[in-house]
Amino acid sequence: MRAVGYLRVSSESQVDGNSLAAQERLFYELCKSRDWQPVAVYREEGKSAHSESIKNRPAFRQILEDATKRKFDNVVVHTLDRWSRNLRITLESLKTLAQHDVGLVSITENIDYSTAQGKLFTQMLGSFAEYFSESLATHVKKGQGERARSGRHLGGIPFAYLSCWSGKDGQRILQCDPEHPGGVHIVEDEGSVVAEMFRRYAGGGTTTADLAIWMNQQGFRTRNTKRLPTGSGNERAGPRYFTNASTRNILHNRFYAGSVRHGKDHLPGDHDPVISTELFEAVQIALAKNSGRSATVGRRKTRTYLLKGLARCADCGMNLWAQTYKNGRSYYREQRASRSHGICPAHGGSIPCEIPDQQVGEIVSSIKLPKDWEKRALEKIEAQDEVARVIAERERVKERLKRLGVAFVDGLYDEAEYRRQKATLMAQLEVLVISEVDNAKEACRLIRDLPRLWTTATLPDKHRLLTSVLDGVYLDLKNRHGIISLKPKAPFELLNIDDVLVATSGGENGGAFCWIGAVD
Repeated sequence: MRAVGYLRVSSESQVDGNSLAAQERLFYELCKSRDWQPVAVYREEGKSAHSESIKNRPAFRQILEDATKRKFDNVVVHTLDRWSRNLRITLESLKTLAQHDVGLVSITENIDYSTAQGKLFTQMLGSFAEYFSESLATHVKKGQGERARSGRHLGGIPFAYLSCWSGKDGQRILQCDPEHPGGVHIVEDEGSVVAEMFRRYAGGGTTTADLAIWMNQQGFRTRNTKRLPTGSGNERAGPRYFTNASTRNILHNRFYAGSVRHGKDHLPGDHDPVISTELFEAVQIALAKNSGRSATVGRRKTRTYLLKGLARCADCGMNLWAQTYKNGRSYYREQRASRSHGICPAHGGSIPCEIPDQQVGEIVSSIKLPKDWEKRALEKIEAQDEVARVIAERERVKERLKRLGVAFVDGLYDEAEYRRQKATLMAQLEVLVISEVDNAKEACRLIRDLPRLWTTATLPDKHRLLTSVLDGVYLDLKNRHGIISLKPKAPFELLNIDDVLVATSGGENGGAFCWIGAVD
């Protein structure tokens, strides 16, 4: 049995004492007495287990994540309050452990959830957690509806507004005296610039990309709270440069005209509006009129591009635009200063569509499959730990179904009990599936048939084939070398692509490329 220890002290003064060392010593002694294999120790120094949020307990989050990957069989704690002092977190964490057949052992209380009976009890606690979660969701939804009907905002506060309240350690503190209507107030400079955005767009002669560039030049940044990719490929939250999309979101947001949204309904808000309802409606008409149009392109409303939605800048990783100019030439181009993370090193760059399009055709034509490739790929997929566990569990359930049938024939069960137990086992079989395996099998078939399908496919069909296989095609705009790398969709990451694709120079303008994300 593989075991890990979770050690925690709740104050900085305990960190320097013997508490962590004592917990660790007792963990190793327990493993030795039970002949368990200690594989890791997770330390949480000076972190409270009472808060409803676990965002400040990184080791706790990590141990739950590793439990879902079946990296160990049991978690050992010194006492249960080292694990959690909050009932909701306790129930939800035990549910996570139960779902992945991981036991929890408390040394001091002599509580052992690593046994079959203990794991059954853990699953029961998990069921209670699920019930409480669903009940809480119902009450939260009801409360949100009442809040919206009273004119209060829901969710994140839009750019140009700030809340009159701050929160820390679960406490709400009023920052404004008195509280503004709706509990939010306008940030003066941001409110002015948002109003100007609406006026400029309603007046015509500007685009959402122009507004993004203007906002960035004025020094404004978004209120981004989500983790988004940066140019280096990492993810981070925090203020970002305005983009075409973020300015469009502002222009579509009725909050600025004094409304709050609940589901599909827009209700009168209690907050102060930035613009009038008439100006907002005028902008909506202009947005609908200008949708899909650009002064730099021809009047043809819809065009098909081979790499539309797939082309990425190799320098910043952001999407590229595909456009056909009035002279009939088509390009994949960078969006200049309207990027979300600053000016791209290749800003203003472009590449004729025919260069990467031709390279894609050569790449597809160069696909070669060894005779036993598909068999080896599937064997590699099915050899993964989680896949092997599910397959073994399916075999155990099937064996139980056989024994149940024999017992019914021998008269050990009446028909009602037989049907009940059979339905339970069949339900277990339905959930014991690994979707990645089925997806990867379909990926194998598509890779195998891709060169043949490509030769007879139309341009829209080729685009659909590529979007089925790839998440991104990264292009070099500075030197116009075309394709630098390809990023596959998730099912194809499971395949051993190195045995499948043969690199091509891409002709006169081409360069070597690589396949990102393949399993080694």
